[in-house]
Parts: sequence; structure tokens; C-alpha cells
Amino acid sequence: MRNGQGPGDGEVRVNAPAGALRGARENGLRVFKGVPYARPPVGEYRWRPPAPMPIWAGVRDATRFGPACPQPPSRPGSLYAPALPGQNEDCLTLNIWTPEEARRAPVLVYLHGGALNTGGAAEPMLDGAALARRGLVVVTLNYRLAVLGYLAHPALSAESPEGVSGNYGLLDQIAALRWVRDNISAFGGDPDSVTVAGESAGALSVLYLMASPRARGLFHRAVAQSAYLISHPALSRAECGEPPAEEIGERLVRALGVRDLDALRALDAHTLTRAAAEAGYAPLGTVDGRVLPRQLLDVFERGEQAPVPVLAGFNSGEVRSLRFLLPPAPADAGAYEAAVRRGYGDLAADFLRLYPAADGEESRLAALRDALYGWTADRLGRACGAVGQDAWLYLFDHGYPAANERGLHGFHAAEIPYVFGTAARTTPLWPPIPDREEEQRLSRALGDYWAAFARDGRPAAEGQPRWPAYAEHPRGRWLRVAAAPTPEVDPLPGHFALHDTLVRRRRRAGDTPWNWNIGCAAPPLADPSETP
Repeated sequence: MRNGQGPGDGEVRVNAPAGALRGARENGLRVFKGVPYARPPVGEYRWRPPAPMPIWAGVRDATRFGPACPQPPSRPGSLYAPALPGQNEDCLTLNIWTPEEARRAPVLVYLHGGALNTGGAAEPMLDGAALARRGLVVVTLNYRLAVLGYLAHPALSAESPEGVSGNYGLLDQIAALRWVRDNISAFGGDPDSVTVAGESAGALSVLYLMASPRARGLFHRAVAQSAYLISHPALSRAECGEPPAEEIGERLVRALGVRDLDALRALDAHTLTRAAAEAGYAPLGTVDGRVLPRQLLDVFERGEQAPVPVLAGFNSGEVRSLRFLLPPAPADAGAYEAAVRRGYGDLAADFLRLYPAADGEESRLAALRDALYGWTADRLGRACGAVGQDAWLYLFDHGYPAANERGLHGFHAAEIPYVFGTAARTTPLWPPIPDREEEQRLSRALGDYWAAFARDGRPAAEGQPRWPAYAEHPRGRWLRVAAAPTPEVDPLPGHFALHDTLVRRRRRAGDTPWNWNIGCAAPPLADPSETP
């Protein structure tokens, strides 16, 4: 019996370096679920870097998804609350879809979103079957979330040999990529052709991986869907207007009323994650000088990121499904304009021209979209060119009746079921995608573009327009995805340049984050003559 084949109808076995696994055949694919890639992060391993999983004896069952990592409940009414197979702190597992006869096939490792707070690798919308049928080996994985994944604290730093804490979820992702490097050949994958991809917090994680020296060489292409290149807390000093990450952790521990690390580690994981969320804890990576050496934007501006080609983009209606990110609406157009003039100073006229007070609701949605997601994609395109790599950018501007009727045209994450071919497997509150040929055609196009990029670093789809590289025009070439993909130049002229100027001013001043404080919520901007 050759490696990869097993006895019994519907059963398949693989002898990987990590140990023997029993998976299942599903419609021409071999599928392995719930495969551990690191030791369970429980007990004394809570808030420590992931430890290698010992080689297991016998044949391990890999026919069921592992539990998601403990997480606070989703917001009431959220489109994004997925159906997950339970939650457990023993959660560091991955799933693999591979073609039956795969031999050194390109590998796509996909990181789920959820603000580093929620989500999991078993989300039905992330089923890898359709992409695997295009010749890819597809991997999804769980990583530690919320307070379990990103807490920094002086006591945790003190017990670390490196003197750092936080970033445990990111270290999990790196451990999973190492597992893929060491084991994926047994599943027909090519460890020298790995694409790391993700959406939202998954795309932010892709930026972390591109910036982290620990992940260097573990992947060869990157996909960032709706990434956000925001400022981050440093470990033990205030930076970019952010308090130290260790101070954030100290505040949380005081709020929880816990006396020491032993007591903190003894808390039930579900109770802890819920209590931390209720106390206002918001997980984020920590600039610790080691795992994340410096602010993400500094890494990309210095050309210190992983020198890999990038596919990146954002959606026209990003914030329509994330309205909780918006600041309170001003009383009227006059109040909107006054707030913008207070916040933006000499940039206010340009801001109001692009985001006029007369259309306040749409302007507020568009300004936050462009500042978080659009500017990030454009910045990635320019950063790739500076290190001699190509970038392909998109604007997903597609709507369909159920989404448009709810005011959600091109909403955040709307492209995911098109890329994965999972329109029938969306979350319960997702606007249903109609089962029509035009929607299926668009899904085939996006799946083909993504799969081609994972194969050779150039997105292409048979019967679809050629996707031009960003650098083919001085203002940037993009692919607008509406009813059909259409190449164009700079889809929002002037918008990204304005936000780039704003971020540069904030960075020079050094006392204000460049996160969600946009538009009428913007604090006063330093005069350019006064910044260092």
C-alpha cells in the first residue's frame, strides 16, 4: 500500500513525520481535520510560546475538526458569528484538504479573521475543498485568541528567557507554518511553495508574519484581504500614543482581581476570556523587539518585510457591517465640518472635498474604510515595489440583492465565499448569495485568481481580464471586482494620499495612534512646522 492510501471505503492514511493520521476521502480529495501542530497550551503552558508536539504513537484519527480556541461571544446580531465545533483551550490544530494524487502541489495556509478575538479554522465558509480541486493543498488553523493569545504582562515577561510577553497567537501561527514545512510533503504539498493568506485579523496576521524575523523563509507569497496597518503598543514603553502593552496587561489583571500568575493560570479559560472582554481588553500584537521588531509601518517603510509577492485589497462597503467602529454621528452637517476642521487643520479642506459634510453618513463610512483598509492596501503595493516584488491589488465592489437591500453593498468579508466557493455555507445572518450563474461565474473567477497566485505568484483566471500588477502605472493599477473583474487605475484618486499624509504627521508627532480616530473623531493634528 503506497503512502497516502488506506484500507476501507472513504478512509485514507498518511504517515507524516509528526505521526500517522487517518483522514477521509471526500469527493476526490483527501481531508484531514483536527491535526495537532503544537502541544496543548494549557496549565503551565498557558501564556507561553507553543511547544513542539511529541510524535504520537499509533494512527491518530483526523476525521473531525478540533475545537475552536476559547473566545468571548460575538456581538449580538453579528453577520460573522460562525458555527464552531465547541471551544477548548486545547485548540492548536489544523485542517488539510489535498487532491487525491497531489505531488509537490502549492500550499495555501489560510488564517481566519475575527479581530484576534473570535473565529476558528472550522468555519464552514473556509472549507478548502473548492480551492483544493484547483490543485492546491489548503490548510486552515486555529491560533490562540483574545486574552489567551495576546496578553502582555511584566510577570510574563520576567519568566520568559527573552524577557518578552504577548504575541502568543502569532507564535502559534509561526509554529503551524513550521509544521507545514516539516510535514506537508507527506500530504502531497510543496514546502517550498507556501502562500500565507487571511482576511481582516487574518490579514493583519499576514502583516505580522511578513514583519516577523521568526517567520522568515516559512512562506513564499502573501494574501492580505482587508488588512489594517495600524499603530501597535510596544512592550514596555509608550509609543505612537499607545500605552505599553505590559501596562495594558497590568490594568486588566487588576480589573480581574487576580493576585498572581498562578491564580491567573488557574482561571477557567472561558470565564477568563469573557471577563477580559467585559473589562474592555482588546487583543493586538505587541512590538517587543523580537517577534515584532518594530511598528509594522516602519518595517514596511524600511523594506525589512519578507520579500515576497503580495495580493491585497479591500471592499467598497467595509464599514457598512462594522458600524460599531464609527464614532458617534455629529448633530448635523455643520457640526461634522467643524469637527473635521478642528481635527485636520490645514488638511481639512482636502478631507471635506473627499468626504463632504453634505453626505455625512456616506462620508463617515468611506473615510474610515479608506483610512483603515484602502490606504493599507495601497501602502502594501508601494512597499512591495520598493523591495523588488510585485503586488496585485483589488477593490471588491460587488453587491447582490440581499446585501444591497440591507445597505451592505461590498461589505467586510463579502469576498470570502466567492474566493472559497462556499456561497451555500455562510454564517446564519449572512445576506444569502443567490444561486445564479452570474454569482457562480464571479466565484469561479476569484477562486481561479487566488489559486493561480498561490501556484506561481501571478493571479490569472481563464476567460477573465488580465490582472495588471500595481506597479504598471505610476498611480497604481488595480482590479475592481463588481459584476465582473475590470482593471483600472487608482480607483479612489487622492484618497490614499490624504491618509498617508495624515499618518506621516501622526507618526512624526509620536503622541497619537492612527487607528480608528478618523473624520469627526480625529484629535487635533500637529502643525507640520512643529513636528520633529
